[in-house]
This record gives sequence, C-alpha cells and structure tokens, in this order.
Amino acid sequence: MLKIAVPNKGSLSETAAQMLAEAGYHGRRDPRELVTQDPRNNVEFFYLRPRDIATYVGSGALDVGITGRDLLLDSESPAAEVAELNFGESTFRFAAPGGQFDSLDQLQGRRVATSYPGLVGAFLAKTNVTATLVKLDGAVESAVRLGVADAVADVVSTGSTLRKAGLEIFGPVILQSTAVLISSGVENPGADTLLRRLQGVLVARQYVLMDYDVPRVHLDAATAVTPGIESPTISPLADPDWVAVRAMVPRTEMNLVMDSLWEVGARAILVSPIHAARL
Repeated sequence: MLKIAVPNKGSLSETAAQMLAEAGYHGRRDPRELVTQDPRNNVEFFYLRPRDIATYVGSGALDVGITGRDLLLDSESPAAEVAELNFGESTFRFAAPGGQFDSLDQLQGRRVATSYPGLVGAFLAKTNVTATLVKLDGAVESAVRLGVADAVADVVSTGSTLRKAGLEIFGPVILQSTAVLISSGVENPGADTLLRRLQGVLVARQYVLMDYDVPRVHLDAATAVTPGIESPTISPLADPDWVAVRAMVPRTEMNLVMDSLWEVGARAILVSPIHAARL
C-alpha cells in the first residue's frame, strides 16, 4: 500500500482531508484514529503532527505526505516537494520595535526569536547574516517585550498581531509558503496516481464548464472569448445558422466571460461545476 502522511490537526488538516476525499480516497471517520486503510485505492493514511510529516517522509518510513513548505524547509528533511496544493498560504517576515531596524544586515550579532529556526537560519546564512536564533514554540511576538530577543521572524497575515505587540515588519520576505505534496523519492505507482488525482482536484476547483449557443457568423468572436484548454467543443444545432459551444473557463472569470459572450451574440449560456478532471 502507498503510505500517505496527513496532518492530524491545525490549519492544514481539514482542507487536506477534503482534498483527498474529492480525489476519491476514503480517510478516517473518527478524528481519534491515527492510522486508517483505504483498500479499494490501495493506500494507508497516517495522521501525524504537521511538523513531523517531513521527517517521516524524508526517512522513507512513509512514501508521500501533505504538509506546509515552511515545515518542510524548517525540518531540513531530504523529502522533496512534488507539487503545490494551493491552500494554507502564509508569508514569513522579520519584525522588530518600530524604527529599530531598517535592513536585514542590522541583525548581525543580534537575537532573533522564531518557531522555525531551520527555515530562518538557512535564510540568514544565504544572506551572510549571523544571528543568534531563539527557538520558541509560539507567541514569538512577545519575545522582544520580555527581553528574550531583539527581533522576531514569524508568519504574517495582516500584521495586526505584530502591531499590537509594538512591532513593525522590515527586511525582505523570508518565504511564501503553501501546502505541498512531498515525497520520499522512492518509486511507487500509487504516488503517481495520487499526484494526478490531486492535480485533477485543483483543476476542478479552478475551472468551470461553460455551454452556450451562438450564431455561426459570431463563432470566431465567441471562441476567442472561450478558447478552452486545447480548443472548445463545437456542435451543430437543428438550426444550421447556430452552433453549441462547450469550453473550460477559469472560475474567477466566469461572469466576465458570460458578459463578453452575451455582447457577441451568444445565448443560453450555462455554467456547470467540474467535480474531477484529468488534463
């Protein structure tokens, strides 16, 4: 069986489980289960702390896993990133009391508190900055106020938490992270199937199917609006002056596309969700 590591809790857990379900896999029903099998798909799921997944996969104990890119890099595991999964986005930045630091090189010889010492240490090494890293499991924004560190490196969304702690963002972005599929590197046909299925879920979430009727004289203008992936499907109608067209359209643009199609003469414009795809 293909051994798959899945986050057992945290921000990645629910979305990862939902994505696997959309890909046709059957995971655990009881949140207390740590291991469950899906014999029909020949896979076995191991529900682990997100921070530990890269270590297990990198050791070869498990074949593949879903975790954050930040956790993969912080672990310094030999596991390899296979694909982005487009959820769990986060940004890592440096922060310090307002006006204290303007550039990264000012951290030379200073103390930086973080929950990601591997990730931050590697970034500082690449920029030739030597700093003392203070490892904390959470609430790093309090480290400066309590005198444990001179600056912090942490996940930033709106920055409101840092501002409440009297901190300001400075320096370059450390990392743009997202959920990723990682692999031990051991060949397994089931891993290829998993990747194709997850990519199919991503396509299904990003696109919709659009069907419409359009006069033949306006067909070129209409298909320029909906070129599809390779090309649109065009079918004749009972009225020889009209044709039916079907094409995949980016979900975020579907209403703009419908407006444009109406303007070129298309009618009976219908949108349908895509539940699975292989491209």
